[in-house]
Amino acid sequence: MDPGEPGRRSRGQPDQGGPGRGRGRAPGAQAHARRFAITAARPQAVVLIHGLWFSGYILWLLARRLRRQGFVIHVFSYASVRLDLHANAAQLARFLDTLDADTVHLVGHSLGGILIRALFQDHPRQKPGRIVTLGTPHGSCRVAQHLNRHAFWRRAMGKGVAQLLAGEPQQWTPPPREIGALCGTRSFGLGRFLYRGLPRPNDGLLTVKESAFPAAQEHLVLPVSHTGMMFSRAAARQIAAFLNAGRFDR
Repeated sequence: MDPGEPGRRSRGQPDQGGPGRGRGRAPGAQAHARRFAITAARPQAVVLIHGLWFSGYILWLLARRLRRQGFVIHVFSYASVRLDLHANAAQLARFLDTLDADTVHLVGHSLGGILIRALFQDHPRQKPGRIVTLGTPHGSCRVAQHLNRHAFWRRAMGKGVAQLLAGEPQQWTPPPREIGALCGTRSFGLGRFLYRGLPRPNDGLLTVKESAFPAAQEHLVLPVSHTGMMFSRAAARQIAAFLNAGRFDR
C-alpha cells in the first residue's frame, strides 16, 4: 500500500480505448446523468463502500479526510465473497433508507463500485447524489479472469466476482447520476504478481481501460496503486471536489 500519495495528478496516456488525458467525458454519458442542486441547508452524506475481501475498516483514513471536508460519512460493509451483487445491493438499499439526509453521495472502491451499479439496477429510486468509483473493474478484470481458471481462486473471489466475469454488469442501465471514475497508474499490488502479463498502465490489479466507465461524466488518472488509492491524499481531495461540483479539480 502507498498511504499519503503526493498531491500531484498524472496526465499520462491510458490504455487504448480508456479515458483521455486527465479529464475525459464519455460519449453519450450526459444522457444518463441527472444534475441537481445541492442545498447547503443540511450537510451532505457520503457512503463509502469497500471492495473484495475487505471490510469498512479499510476506509478509515479516507473517511477522516472527507469528514474534514464537511461531509457526514457513513461506511457500508458487506459480505463481498459469500453473497452475490443483488443480495448485497438489497442490503445497501436498506442501509441507505436509514440515513437522515437529503443528499447521499456514493463512493465505491473496486468491487464496491460495481455494487453501486447493482443498487441502481435493482433499487433505482435513491436520493440525489453523485457517484465516484475508485479502481472499479467496469470493463472486467484480466487478473480475475486468469485466476478464475483455478477452483481455489473461484471460491476465494466469490459470487460477486463470478457475476462480474460473466458480464452481468455490462447489461445494466448506467445509474442516472453524475459519475466520476478514478483510475490508478502505480503498478504495484498482488494482481501484478499473480498475473505478470497485465498490460500497462495499470494500478497493480486493473488496467486504466478496465477501470474506466463509458457512462462516467469524468475520468481522472492518478499515480496511485489499487489499494493505495484508498489512502491517497490526492485521491481524497479529488473525491471531495467531484462530490461538491460534479467535476474533478484540474
